[in-house]
Formats: sequence, structure tokens, C-alpha cells
Amino acid sequence: MNFNEIARNRQSCRSYNPERNVEEEKIFAVLESARLSPSACNGQPYHITVCKGEAAKKIAPCVQGMGMNRFASDVPVFLVISEKPYVKTAAVGSKLKHNDYRSIDIGILSAYITAEAASQGLGSCILGWFDSEKIESLCSLDGTVRLVITLGYPKDGEVLREKKRKTIDELVSFVD
Repeated sequence: MNFNEIARNRQSCRSYNPERNVEEEKIFAVLESARLSPSACNGQPYHITVCKGEAAKKIAPCVQGMGMNRFASDVPVFLVISEKPYVKTAAVGSKLKHNDYRSIDIGILSAYITAEAASQGLGSCILGWFDSEKIESLCSLDGTVRLVITLGYPKDGEVLREKKRKTIDELVSFVD
């Protein structure tokens, strides 16, 4: 699949096959893509904690508060993205330019993770609804949890939904 095919076919998966585990080589392919993602000053101000098996079962309730993300009980792998300190050059740039480079870097990281997951035939969903304190405790993290990304095989019969996006004219302007 080329990148545009991945972009057209990747969607947030909310229906996972709980009987099918994700192969280690596919998890590592996703992690290698994450490792290669760009970041400000190549600082990679984040940490990825892979939760599978019993750890995944403990993480699932942490993303399901107030009835959200009910599908999480069937997710075989969670990638917990926690924030780490800037490298010095990125810290200076962030302060001088009033720009939160860590958030940008974590967004890029998430795009690489979900694109590679799609290329591996896996479903993924980026979750922003979670109990950070519980996850930090369960994973023994020393950084704030910023995102949780699900990985797994979609249930059989999962259909590609129509993408509802702005048109190019609504989204883009050109300045000569």
C-alpha cells in the first residue's frame, strides 16, 4: 500500500477481534515507525509503554469512564504515550516561540503509529479519554499520559466508513 492508500483506508477502529492477538513482529514494525518519526530537534519527548495481555485488561477500564470507549475491553494492545522533558534546544525554542513542540511531536508520532498499523493490517484508535493517574500508576510512569492508542485486528465484517472531510478548497489556501 502506498501512503495515500493507507490514508484512504485507515480509520478509527472501534470493534476488535478479542480472539486474535497481534504478532510481535507487527508490534515491532509499528514501534520502529514510531522511532523514526520526526520531532523537534530530534528530541523525541515521549515514551511509549506497550500494554498487552493482563496489562491490557487493566488498562481497558482506565479508558472507559462515563461509558466511553466500550470497545476497549476487546483491545489486545494499548500503546500508552507519556510525555518526557524536552531536549535543551527544543526547550529553548519552545519558550522563545511560545509553541508546545511536545504536543506537535506526539501528534506526529501518533500519525506514524496509526499509519504503520494500517499498513500491517491492524486497526487502531487514538484515545484522548482516559484516567491518566490510574494509567501512570499501573504502568509505573514518571511522565504525564498524553494519549492512548489501541492496536488489534478489527472484527470480521468491519466495513470502511465514508470519510467526511472538508474539501481541498475549504482546507487549503495558496499564497504566491
